[in-house]
Amino acid sequence: MKVLLTGAAGFIGQHVADALRTAGHDVVGLDALLSQAHGTDAGLPPGVVRADVREPADLEPLLAGVDVVCHQAAMVGNGVDAQDLPDYATHNDYGTAVLLAAMARAGIGRLVLASSMVVYGDGRYTCERDGDVPPAPRREEDLRQGRYDPRCPFCDGPVTWHLIGEETVFAPRTSYAASKVAQEHYADAWCTLEAARCVALRYHNVYGPGMPADTPYSGVAAIFRSAIARGQAPAVFEDGRQVRDFVHVRDLALANLAAVERVGDHRQGVTPYNVCSGTTYTIGAMAERLSEAAGGKAPVVTGDYRAFDVRHVAASPQAARDGLGFNAQIGPDEGIAELATAPLRQR
Repeated sequence: MKVLLTGAAGFIGQHVADALRTAGHDVVGLDALLSQAHGTDAGLPPGVVRADVREPADLEPLLAGVDVVCHQAAMVGNGVDAQDLPDYATHNDYGTAVLLAAMARAGIGRLVLASSMVVYGDGRYTCERDGDVPPAPRREEDLRQGRYDPRCPFCDGPVTWHLIGEETVFAPRTSYAASKVAQEHYADAWCTLEAARCVALRYHNVYGPGMPADTPYSGVAAIFRSAIARGQAPAVFEDGRQVRDFVHVRDLALANLAAVERVGDHRQGVTPYNVCSGTTYTIGAMAERLSEAAGGKAPVVTGDYRAFDVRHVAASPQAARDGLGFNAQIGPDEGIAELATAPLRQR
């Protein structure tokens, strides 16, 4: 198939392009090379053209003969400053809307959309008394005293976290999260208007070779890895017991390949899938494993905190197994050991 891949020069996009080409697909790559993500001197990888999904004139010639669009392009990051809202809306939401309109004009009705676990907000919790509950915002006094787990919003009792399924309601807490929810909603509207199909891949914590180094757009794995490279001990916030699911970027690329090849078999509308390893891991354990594998200094648990951070979030991989035939191949222990010596991308 002929696949238009947006964000093709990015960390994830380059791995997705490799997986698609290895499987025999014809990949047309585009990337705007935003300086926030790529710096000012970045070059284009082979087979990628400089183009912006917000510009219809850029898209129209690239969409000719395309069977499926794989949309990775996005502005990423924490998105916790209200002043960032216009940028996220412009790059992620307006860009997606322009792309969908161009696809409609070109008669293309299959889309693979890079979404994110951030659409779930704080995740899924239950209270013994009140059942399923949205956790209450963590209180400053609790955080100062080292009480990091959220509480029930109704009885103030303890809550228990659970794996997230795709049916979990949207609860975006940041401008980035809101933009990813909006992308899924725009895709759903496009599917209704065009009798089209979309697979939305909700990425969990992605890591692996070539990920961006220590920048505001880096994940915790890259931040720890960058500290080790500088001869510093990784600084672990809170108590290090925060639960995540770390998924290797090559596995993520295989999930995209499966989605590209199977999106046409799905029902009309948006079908979401969690893309995760299926193995929960604490942030503290990630730092310890990375330091051990790299021969670096042992992590330091600082007790520092950010009120906006999510305490625990991990997902069930079952739907992706059933709907895409996707199973992660690289476990966290193996993948983290590789990351310990793999190069990171410098801006």
